[in-house]
Amino acid sequence: MEDNLKDAARIFKALCDENRLMIIEKLKTGEDCACNLLEEIPVGQSTLSHHMKILVDSGLVVARKDKKWTYYALDPEGFANAASILDGIAAGIPETAESASCSCN
Repeated sequence: MEDNLKDAARIFKALCDENRLMIIEKLKTGEDCACNLLEEIPVGQSTLSHHMKILVDSGLVVARKDKKWTYYALDPEGFANAASILDGIAAGIPETAESASCSCN
């Protein structure tokens, strides 16, 4: 269970930044190189590298080196994993909210 929580935290961290969401949106059209992403995302090269590391570490994006360029693409398995985690959370939510009893009195 601890590993599942760590995976979920990595994915949610990757999704909680507006720049990373812009990168994901851009990659929905297909694989792209870092130089093209730099032209479309309003960040510097080192900041883009930081965002891409978080996205790759989360499993949502895969990286491929070709000579001096790195190409990035969305990983369907990573997004299926993210959806599965959200489904698991949603499955645990009761249909109706019940009042919790507190034993701290």
